[in-house]
Amino acid sequence: MRLERRQAVSRRAMVLAPVGAVAFTMAVAALLVLWAGAPVGRTYMLLLQGGFGSVFAWSETLTRAIPLMLTGLSVAVAFKARLFNIGAEGQLYGGALAAVAVGGLHGGTGLEWPVWLLFPSMMLAAALAGALLLLGPALMKLRLGVDEVVTTLLINFIVLLGVSALLDGSMKDPTAMGWPQSVSLQDSLALGRLVAQTRVHTGLLWGVALALMVWALFKYTVLGFDIRAVGANARAAAFAGVPVTRTVVTVALLSGSLAGLAGAIEVAGRTSYVTLDMSPGYGYTGIVIAMLAGLHPLGVLAASVFVAGVLVGADTMSRAIGVPTYIADVIVAASLIAVLVATLLTQFRVRRR
Repeated sequence: MRLERRQAVSRRAMVLAPVGAVAFTMAVAALLVLWAGAPVGRTYMLLLQGGFGSVFAWSETLTRAIPLMLTGLSVAVAFKARLFNIGAEGQLYGGALAAVAVGGLHGGTGLEWPVWLLFPSMMLAAALAGALLLLGPALMKLRLGVDEVVTTLLINFIVLLGVSALLDGSMKDPTAMGWPQSVSLQDSLALGRLVAQTRVHTGLLWGVALALMVWALFKYTVLGFDIRAVGANARAAAFAGVPVTRTVVTVALLSGSLAGLAGAIEVAGRTSYVTLDMSPGYGYTGIVIAMLAGLHPLGVLAASVFVAGVLVGADTMSRAIGVPTYIADVIVAASLIAVLVATLLTQFRVRRR
């Protein structure tokens, strides 16, 4: 058996690939549900109801989807140029810390900035922190040939250790009764609520707007063409005159900025301070979302809502029939593998020798 590249990939196949991958994943998860002794139909019904069955369910799903949209966009932008950013988790925490440093510790400087200046400064600091955390691995790849998968993954652990040190040190909230958390943002910097008496905040509008901007960047700009060209074949792109180094650096800055903004929006919209468990793996889940979306910015929006709905619905399902919530993690992880295989089969066909 061998793989033979298809001469053309139909749009229909590209659309059906993630759908088929999700269906296959749900079939695999059904075996685990049966193993747990629960009815498959009722389990999946409760999963859907918990994630999408009411206004409250939708509000919780959308709240969970907001950081996933931004980390998914971060990964999609980087992967589009074959810059394999596995460090969105660390970049998210870096952005969150930078946001708190500007919007929380600012009060101790003796200066009083107006909100219209402080809020964009906070967001800019978060974006810059995320961008710098990815710029280093990108430059090491370009200049030294260092594998960015290794460097970005290791930086996640470095950042988390740094966060732990800061939360027990200079950024620790003295009013937290010894709990390791940062100081809180000023109340005036909190994002507003989209729906009254829910946790859905205006960060959702940020996610949608940024997805539209990234889509327009890919589709209508020269930079978007350069990114696609570098992702398709960097050597051929360089031969055709595409500035590969400048394009990869730009992608690194953009991708890291999006992950950093995810941290700032999560702090300003939901937590108001940084803790070590602020993110239950949003950066890593962003990889799954980007792959489910086929690296399409608008597809990231739908994929993030789907994944968030599964994670939120798992809690309701577990309380009702006793199936462990880890089934949601199995669904998310298995969907990534299924999407990779489905995408491979859309580009290659299996031939018998």
